[in-house]
Amino acid sequence: MKIQPALPSHANLIAKAVMMAIGDEICAGFAAPDHTLADVERLFTTLAAMPDSQYSYANTLIAIDETTNEVMGLCVSYDGAQLHTLRQRFFEEARRQLNRDMEGMADETSPDEFYLDTLATLPHHRGKGVGTALLRASVEKAHAAGKPAALLVDKTNPRAAALYHSLGFRHIGDRPFAGVLMSHMRL
Repeated sequence: MKIQPALPSHANLIAKAVMMAIGDEICAGFAAPDHTLADVERLFTTLAAMPDSQYSYANTLIAIDETTNEVMGLCVSYDGAQLHTLRQRFFEEARRQLNRDMEGMADETSPDEFYLDTLATLPHHRGKGVGTALLRASVEKAHAAGKPAALLVDKTNPRAAALYHSLGFRHIGDRPFAGVLMSHMRL
């Protein structure tokens, strides 16, 4: 497996991974009451294709199977100090595509950390070390930026929390994401 930067052509895959990472309940909340999950996927695909959104291909590392050239997983990450600038695109597109004002959302990261926003391993590649490889590469990116790596994990996902703990991440508190209280971890 090799880890490399994503391309604009990976936008729909990034969108699906973001939706998988944030979960069905939050995605349904974004869609409600007048839109579908397909509309939410279109929103995240638009954002992933942009060079200047928090979900951009430019902020994404992908794991590639060197034998098949298939994408195995991905990690979206960025400097927490850029959240407000990067998130503007999300607010604009949510308003335009879903007629939703999302500007009241609490920050999921802080300026003093490098935020690992989305980590996803495609289902048929799970158990192959893809998530670990992507996390390690993203932590290197964070440390190269001179900041600790940080992430949020759903409290109902002990397998993910165990993976993060095994790599040295430690719980430092709780933080909301889209109205759901998550465990805030740092390395």
